Amino acid sequence: MRLDDGWNQIQFNLSDFTRRVYGTNYVETLRVQMHANCRLRRVYFADRLYSEEELPPEFKLFVPFTEPNANDSLTASSMG
Repeated sequence: MRLDDGWNQIQFNLSDFTRRVYGTNYVETLRVQMHANCRLRRVYFADRLYSEEELPPEFKLFVPFTEPNANDSLTASSMG
């Protein structure tokens, strides 16, 4: 696993992982343990992998938005 600088989104297919590692079926998660050397925004479980468009806004990772500079807006308006 490789993590980049900033926020990362990590997804585990628990059913597949359990089947490959333990040779049995995944039933339920009883406990999740996180350590203090990481920062988490959200941990959630889902029945399938959802696309970014299907997620509610509070579950999405947002890319930082940068304001266009004045020259960009002048160029865009003069083209219109």
